[in-house]
Amino acid sequence: MQIVYNSFHGRYSDNPRAVYERLAGRPSLDQLWLADPEHLASFPSGTRTVPIDSAEATAALESADVVIANTHTEVEWTKPESTTYVQTWHGTPLKRIHRDVLWAPEGRLDRLDLDVAKWDLLVSPNPASTPRLRHGFRYDGEVLEIGYPRNDVLLAPHADLVAARVRKELDIDEDATVVLYAPTWRDDEVFQKGTPEIPLGLDLAELSRRLGPDHVVLARLHPLMTGRSPIPSRPGLRDVSLHPDVRDLYLVADVLVTDYSSTMFDFAITGRPLVFFTYDLDHFRDSVRGFYFDLLAEAPGPVVTTEEELVATLRELPVRSRRYTEFQQTYCCLEDGRATDRLLDRLGL
Repeated sequence: MQIVYNSFHGRYSDNPRAVYERLAGRPSLDQLWLADPEHLASFPSGTRTVPIDSAEATAALESADVVIANTHTEVEWTKPESTTYVQTWHGTPLKRIHRDVLWAPEGRLDRLDLDVAKWDLLVSPNPASTPRLRHGFRYDGEVLEIGYPRNDVLLAPHADLVAARVRKELDIDEDATVVLYAPTWRDDEVFQKGTPEIPLGLDLAELSRRLGPDHVVLARLHPLMTGRSPIPSRPGLRDVSLHPDVRDLYLVADVLVTDYSSTMFDFAITGRPLVFFTYDLDHFRDSVRGFYFDLLAEAPGPVVTTEEELVATLRELPVRSRRYTEFQQTYCCLEDGRATDRLLDRLGL
């Protein structure tokens, strides 16, 4: 059996990675990744890959028994009837997706619809997301509500060992408070003509300076922003945008700072503090993308709009609230460390 994987257009990460790691070493399986050459270094030694923008990628997809992706597979290929295409997607949606968005570049959604038409199975992370995913993608096929395989490691018996390894790799002192900054992308910035530099909405160097030497700030940009928003170099600030997988960074973070990113739902599994830096909330919600629910009413942590508020909040981290527990009950209810098992059971693997 041949299984072909695609994550974020050629990275070794996310739900496909979790499935691949579980199946690694099975001699009956021929496993192959579509890889971006710029990210080849993140693939483990011995992993079979083909360049994602190549004829080899098309051939691999058209000969696969199973395709497992976490986003649209933007490769021209004809799916055989015998192929099972599993779309795990890559996050619980707060932001409106696909046909539900407020705006998209002309022709983009029509092109992505060609991929949606190939899906045989769509993974949903929780019951609240299922109708949103169905409606956004105009998808009426099979949906599997199982949680996300990528999050199994957050509840795994060896999670502490993974955290210790990552702290060592990133040279983080044991007593440092780790702030993970993981914002989403903004459609109106990313789809500008050309590839202009996109300034971040947060001065990371100033944030690191004000938090002081007992804090380490990890900056994790969205894949669509990586390389387009420069991260300054200074002690106490690390650019981890090219770290293979954000799931490992959750394990070392004492607090997550985000805006409208689906990282909020995954990080909530840990029970650790979340802070929302929403400097452009009205514009993003009302003009750029739109939301499926009221973030201000449901956010499981403080929502701040200025850097001064953010620094003050990070110096005095919030305790877990009733709203946090309700957020977990709604969006993390299927996360028990066994999502990968449930997906493999469905696929007969």
